[in-house]
Amino acid sequence: MKWLKYFSPAPFIEPIEDQSVVQKEYKGWRWRIFYSMFVGYMLYYFTRKSFTFSMPGLITDLGYEKADLGIVVTILSIAYGGSKFMSGLVGDRSNPRYMMGAGLILTGILNLLCGFSSSLLFFCLFMGLNGLFQGFGWPPCARLLTHWYSHSERGTWWSFWNISHNLGGALIAIIAGWALQYYGWRYGMYIPGVICIIGGLFVINRLRDTPQSLGLPSIEVYRNDFGGEEKKSSLDERELTTKEILFDFILKNSYIWLLAVAYLFIYVVREGFNNWTQLYLIQERGYTPFEASQPIVLFEVGGVLGSLFAGWFSDRFTQSRRGPVNTIFSFALFAATLLFWCVPEGYWYLDYLAVTCIGFFVFGPQMMIGLAAAELSHKKAAGTATGFIGLFAYLGAAASGYPLGKISDTWGWEGFFIAISICCFMAAILLIPTWNLSARKKGELKALES
Repeated sequence: MKWLKYFSPAPFIEPIEDQSVVQKEYKGWRWRIFYSMFVGYMLYYFTRKSFTFSMPGLITDLGYEKADLGIVVTILSIAYGGSKFMSGLVGDRSNPRYMMGAGLILTGILNLLCGFSSSLLFFCLFMGLNGLFQGFGWPPCARLLTHWYSHSERGTWWSFWNISHNLGGALIAIIAGWALQYYGWRYGMYIPGVICIIGGLFVINRLRDTPQSLGLPSIEVYRNDFGGEEKKSSLDERELTTKEILFDFILKNSYIWLLAVAYLFIYVVREGFNNWTQLYLIQERGYTPFEASQPIVLFEVGGVLGSLFAGWFSDRFTQSRRGPVNTIFSFALFAATLLFWCVPEGYWYLDYLAVTCIGFFVFGPQMMIGLAAAELSHKKAAGTATGFIGLFAYLGAAASGYPLGKISDTWGWEGFFIAISICCFMAAILLIPTWNLSARKKGELKALES
């Protein structure tokens, strides 16, 4: 099929010889690549989270239980997790320009279809398919971040890109909360859907593939930054086979497995608060739907600050080791969860403070675990490595849907907070062994795995 050629990696072209042109082109393309994938991934959150923020309206208008809607969230998460892994394998051998743009357009269309529906069966179908195409968003970003930004600066660039999650999460909370209160939950699905279709066309127009596809040198050569690897190894720009990517750099790497399980627990916490905080504040603290959406904005604001701090701190003070930040943040997340649980009714400012702290501490490891996985595998396997741990992450996200909804129905919100607290603690314990790991020690890691 001819259209599949657009998804193939862009071929390398003749290198540009004039170094002044290389400098100018590289600077311009790095910013263009960055803002394009930032906007694109931000918009993926519009169609991923619009259903979550429409759930109070579905309960009121259509009479669904929390467990019913939890089924939809779980299906979305399982579909997204599976797609993230499989798309990672495809994404390492695909053109991110078309993969990311096509996925965004398709999720927008499915959001519109979900807005026209009232049946739980169709919600499950359309959001499941939505999750499938959501997986087209992350692998292109992992490919671009590892090909356009070198090791010593990547923590900072990755953290700035990561706040696209938070900006998207904050904006969709406002849009869906406003639509829910004034126009009904369906418009909370329609508006993001239209925006994402337009955004997909924007991404296709602006993105490109690797530097070499534009006649530029690899990022390692451009910045003379080989991350502690031998120069010859870093210059090996051949495309790896799927078998090499999956077995040599993922499945045989015990540290990838450790990060994956920790990621599962982090995502139970992250998605648990993202999916259920609005409903908790309405039912337990007496907030209106629009008022209850505002702390979610602060959750995302905290996430922006946490992501930026985590990336900057790891590059500046821990020699680009990601383990210390991940571990410390996870223990702090446990404390912030207990704070939110213990806030008495009526102390809205403490609710706001606790939710902001949770966002700060959950998005640090949410971002840095993904970066650690990319750096502890291979540049050509970054999409698969992050997709693999993403599969575990969205198993955790799936657990934040029906299981947490059922726990809340059966044992109340106390059961919800106990489950979340256990997950925080387990993530912190699992991340302790990664404290001293660095991409600069890949030779040592390979020896340990053999």
